[in-house]
Amino acid sequence: MKFAPLKESFYQINTIELAKKLLGCILVKETKEGTASGIIVETEAYLGAIDRAAHSFGYRRTKRTEIMYQKAGFAYIYQMHTHRLINVVSSKEGEPEAVLIRALEPYTGIDLMLQRRPVNKFQNLTSGPGKLTKALGIDMDDYGHSLLQPPVYIARGKEPGRIEQGKRIGIDNTGEAKDYPYRFWVSGNPFVSR
Repeated sequence: MKFAPLKESFYQINTIELAKKLLGCILVKETKEGTASGIIVETEAYLGAIDRAAHSFGYRRTKRTEIMYQKAGFAYIYQMHTHRLINVVSSKEGEPEAVLIRALEPYTGIDLMLQRRPVNKFQNLTSGPGKLTKALGIDMDDYGHSLLQPPVYIARGKEPGRIEQGKRIGIDNTGEAKDYPYRFWVSGNPFVSR
């Protein structure tokens, strides 16, 4: 199956809107072993300088967060424990905001994903931000890559039926930011993280 990367204009909206608009889109990774993809079913928005849960809170600028200061449509990838997480840089240049891709529904290249991440329960293959990057073969080499072209990019999918909204997960040490309702997911999808 051939996918066409989304155009730059898709990403040029505010971060909360982008977090919702990404739901139903297809995250694709092309590798030597083959192409794997999944439908985005869960995201979290991080509003940069004003969001205590964002790596760039207060305009913190480090080697790791540098890509967040670029224009929308780049991959911000970071390591957390043993997992890599992929974010889509959002907002405008100089405003370090991003959308975390939290969960995917496997779409193509499923055998390849299962080789990379053998699971007893298929539902666990891509139902979390670290799980999906391992299954797709996304690694630190993809940091700073433009999502407008291969090897890692986002393609149009189909609009989800119903979207739900709630608190983000795993950021309990961020004061009031832990209660911001910046997590979005496709209602009833079995691959949503929890």
